[in-house]
Amino acid sequence: MNLLESVQMAGKTLLSNKLRSALTMLGIVIGNASVIAMIGIGEGGQRFVTQELESLGPNVLFVIPGNRATQRISRDLPKTLVYEDAQAIANQVPTVAAVTAELNSRQVVTYRNQNTNVNIIGTTPSFLNVRDFETATGRFFNEIDMRRSNQLVVLGADLAERLFGNRNPVGQQLRIKNASFQVIGVLESKGSNLGVNYDEAALIPLNTMANRIVGRTSPYGLELTYIVASATDAESVDAAQFQITNLLRLRHKITGEDDFTINTQKDALQTVGQITGALTIMLAAIAGISLFVGGIGIMNIMLVSVTERTQEIGLRKAIGATEQDILLQFMIEAVIVSVIGGLVGTTVGVSGIILVAAVTPLEAAISPIAIATAVGVSGGIGLFFGVVPARRAAKLDPIVALRSA
Repeated sequence: MNLLESVQMAGKTLLSNKLRSALTMLGIVIGNASVIAMIGIGEGGQRFVTQELESLGPNVLFVIPGNRATQRISRDLPKTLVYEDAQAIANQVPTVAAVTAELNSRQVVTYRNQNTNVNIIGTTPSFLNVRDFETATGRFFNEIDMRRSNQLVVLGADLAERLFGNRNPVGQQLRIKNASFQVIGVLESKGSNLGVNYDEAALIPLNTMANRIVGRTSPYGLELTYIVASATDAESVDAAQFQITNLLRLRHKITGEDDFTINTQKDALQTVGQITGALTIMLAAIAGISLFVGGIGIMNIMLVSVTERTQEIGLRKAIGATEQDILLQFMIEAVIVSVIGGLVGTTVGVSGIILVAAVTPLEAAISPIAIATAVGVSGGIGLFFGVVPARRAAKLDPIVALRSA
């Protein structure tokens, strides 16, 4: 019997038991769909986070108080950065194009009878340039506003909508910690950034923040939550990081471990890549268990099939079918079930990825390699788990088979 006849016979056998064949395929369908969907969702999450980080700008460096050990063991960061550090970076580091500083505090904002607790961010006029933000309406505060500690506020898009609805908030007065502030602008919507949702925040001049809201608590100057610097170009980021580190060590008179940390976008991308890559592998491994279970299901059903088809096997051997013919037919049946289940599972998995992309911010990440691997593995599983039933069928003695039938 040639291969084509074996395939035709295997197909007829499977079609004659449609329900059993479909149930056998179900484990492979679920396994393939799970593997492809999990890998696609993992890659989509990685792309989403990468795009969020890239929106910071390729040349941005973040200077954060405390070293990495301190940040791991304490939620409250030490107050080791001051505004004078930011000014020194802007004036003395040649590879830095611009610097901004931020001092954050949660405060109650009141407009008429509405009270809401939001993140108040004291910052400098260079914020827009360094952080790549733009105002949707109105203007941002300038150096004169900063020096005079003017009580002006720029609202995030969501906060402005929550307080003022469809009305134009520019020119309106609101209160922050019982001090009156005039709204001069609204930022364009941009979403959360490094754990801070600027759409829900209110931005005021840094000096105003220190003098009117939180007070000056550091004896060394105006303390900061962090400093953000923009390098002159992407190639200068490493040099800027090195120069800022040396400058701050000199200013802080550090001889041992640093009391600050400098993070770049490249560092963040590497960390995110490692984390999301590990999560994707873990999800794929968990989903792969479904494929293994599906393979066991194929073996169980095929073993039942051998028992049911004892008479058929005996008759075929009696008229001249060899052990190789019987072995080939049962192996082909197992592979057909696996491959068709793999193709159906691929369709379900891809559809799931597209559905997730439609209802979430994640992109549809459909990996051809993952699809080819999943289908190939499912076929291999059918072949592997089909060996035992096929060998059992091939080894049946025709006389015994016919007698037992």
